[in-house]
Amino acid sequence: MTIQEPGRRLMHHIPLNFVQKKVAGGGGRSTNASLSLTSMIDFLVVTVVFLLMTFSASGETPTQKGVHLPKAENTLDMIDAPIVAITGSLIMVDGNPAGNTRAIEDSKRLQRIDELFNNLKGKRELWKQTHPGKDFPGVVVLQIDQDVQAIVVKSVFQTAAFAGYPNVSFMVNSIPKSGGGGEKH
Repeated sequence: MTIQEPGRRLMHHIPLNFVQKKVAGGGGRSTNASLSLTSMIDFLVVTVVFLLMTFSASGETPTQKGVHLPKAENTLDMIDAPIVAITGSLIMVDGNPAGNTRAIEDSKRLQRIDELFNNLKGKRELWKQTHPGKDFPGVVVLQIDQDVQAIVVKSVFQTAAFAGYPNVSFMVNSIPKSGGGGEKH
């Protein structure tokens, strides 16, 4: 037997072409994938524009279905506080049911709403546990339909105050401010 040059010998004797190509290292795809820079930039621009259009820095909060908020000229941006929504006869705190207004509407007198009181009190205690050493701001936002009776609004307002939320803000639709200065003739 003659001395042969050292090198790869494994599976060279198999007469199949595709096996010989794989063994020799030829054939197949390139390991470097090319990516079109223009396509990638287009994708990133579309993504950034989409995110900018859907992001709201002013704290806009969607209202409950069927709620028609009153309009106001002098408004402030939304604050981080529990939202008490009243739609029809249902009272909700941050989207969770927290009472009913039927008893107030039937009796036509001011009264504390126990389920709302307990829910807001629990939120206050949770805030105090998660922010030890800080003063509780005591702010709640009321999202109330413009057609809700005044006695219901007063009862919700008073219940929030009893639960430790003396600072109440109302969610309204903002209208443009009028010019204020009339024309002189």
